[in-house]
Amino acid sequence: MQTRVEDMPLAAAPPASPATEHATEFRILGAISFSHLLNDMIQSLILAIYPILKSGFNLNFAQIGLITLTYQITASLLQPAVGLITDKKPMPYSLPVGMGFTLCGLLLLATAPNFTVLLIAAGLVGTGSSVFHPESSRVARMASGGRHGLAQSLFQVGGNAGASLGPLLAAWIIVPHGRGSVAWFSLAALLAIVVLLQVSRWYRDHHAVRGKAKAKRASHIVLTQAQVAWSLLILGLLIFSKYFYLASLSSYYTFYLMHRFGVSVQSAQTHLFVFLFAVAAGSLIGGPVGDRIGRKWVIWASILGVAPFTLLLPHASLFWTGVLTVIIGLILASAFSAILVYAQELIPGRVGMVSGLFFGFAFGMGGIGAAVLGHIADARGIEYVYGLCAYLPLIGIITAFLPNLERKPA
Repeated sequence: MQTRVEDMPLAAAPPASPATEHATEFRILGAISFSHLLNDMIQSLILAIYPILKSGFNLNFAQIGLITLTYQITASLLQPAVGLITDKKPMPYSLPVGMGFTLCGLLLLATAPNFTVLLIAAGLVGTGSSVFHPESSRVARMASGGRHGLAQSLFQVGGNAGASLGPLLAAWIIVPHGRGSVAWFSLAALLAIVVLLQVSRWYRDHHAVRGKAKAKRASHIVLTQAQVAWSLLILGLLIFSKYFYLASLSSYYTFYLMHRFGVSVQSAQTHLFVFLFAVAAGSLIGGPVGDRIGRKWVIWASILGVAPFTLLLPHASLFWTGVLTVIIGLILASAFSAILVYAQELIPGRVGMVSGLFFGFAFGMGGIGAAVLGHIADARGIEYVYGLCAYLPLIGIITAFLPNLERKPA
């Protein structure tokens, strides 16, 4: 049966005219990016203090992976639901409420007496993220002024910069003073709540105007429901490839460096900071470049293009390991903003649901990856994990099957 054009989802909209397009709200984008920095800095503290938790609670690699699995699965299961609900009924003040969950998890992490309470703390941090990411991604799109890739990249760079700061702050503050010093980072959560209260007021005042002013969408490309589903499946496989590989670095990079090269905990955390900083820098590239040349090409170059470097990494010296991880972080990080905006264009009008689905799936893949790789590391050794994960970016070749959504010049 031939699907009618009016029944199909529209793949993409043409650029809005200057008369109808709002100006880019860089003040709001800056505030939401800064809040993302604080949120993800708090999350990354969990990863950064793994060596402290491992020795303090006598944990094995599987239990370390379970901590990551707990907070990432918590976020991944709740985020799509949060996004779907807020698509129908926006809740501007859910942003500071979500950060309140993160604050509680952080305080519990600093005082947890046993492994079970550690898992509860990780779950609270994941719950906070499940509220923060879909709604803040919506705010970024609202404030984009039509430059959706740029807005998502600015939003992402805040989160990735915060994630890179966690290991550095852990090396400077938590390692010398003990796990109890984690409680000092509750001040960062309180600051984020204050900033998000201001963002929520802007969201409340502007949503009625901008939410109702929906531009008419038309495109030279119309996709069937099957094509949309196939495209989402491909994007899901790319997310799997990206975040399983990132789990090997974010969760186990410090252990890999200490085991293979005999470096100290603080030196390993500094190397992790450098890698995560490269990820932050790379996240700023994908969105704006995707706005200009097309998101499919950014996705392809980011996932598949990193494969030569991941294949070299298990055979490199300490110096070249540091160099290669910087290159890997820069290239691989540029994919997510492009993937997210591409998915939002596949399903117009469902920004919260799509954002929650992809943030949640990314966190879930990272959590599952950490748990699976932890079991493999216990059974086969940490170096085996890096040899195995080196092949994951080759999955990027399936990007060739994604449709081109961008309008071609007349």
